Amino acid sequence: MKLFIIILFTLLSTTFSSSIKAQQTVKSETIKIPVYNYTQLEPMLHPKADNDTTYIFNFWATYCIPCIKELPYFEQIGKEYASKKVKVVLISMDFKSKITSQVIPFIKKRKVQSPVIVLSDPDANSWIDKVNATWSGALPATLIVKGNSREFYEKSFTYDELQVLTIKFLKQ
Repeated sequence: MKLFIIILFTLLSTTFSSSIKAQQTVKSETIKIPVYNYTQLEPMLHPKADNDTTYIFNFWATYCIPCIKELPYFEQIGKEYASKKVKVVLISMDFKSKITSQVIPFIKKRKVQSPVIVLSDPDANSWIDKVNATWSGALPATLIVKGNSREFYEKSFTYDELQVLTIKFLKQ
């Protein structure tokens, strides 16, 4: 699967951070999708240790059936726990060329409210292990970060599983 991701990203080119400018932003009416490479995304995956926000980064794609199935759970967690400093960020692994034809229509149709970015970086072999050394590159994958605490999951979630992890991180 890692080879598939490497080949996939060899065809792509560009990633997310609130403090780092995106290489590109694709716009359609009210939806803006920033596109980042991994170097731009990496600081977001490593917030400052004194940051008390819980970040849930979900790596997904519109072509991934398990990703689509679990997406409403991430949306629900993001809404229910927003007042408790939980932020869900959906990191799309779709081809950059598919943002207008697939990602934006997907977001509109499903009324996605969480921030969505596209990670487009041709050298997946250099950054997959930086997200987590155990990641094969398969989707869906989720990284939860709060301060110095980090947990990575290469699996699909049920709502209950995701809620248990969210509560666990909130107690830290």
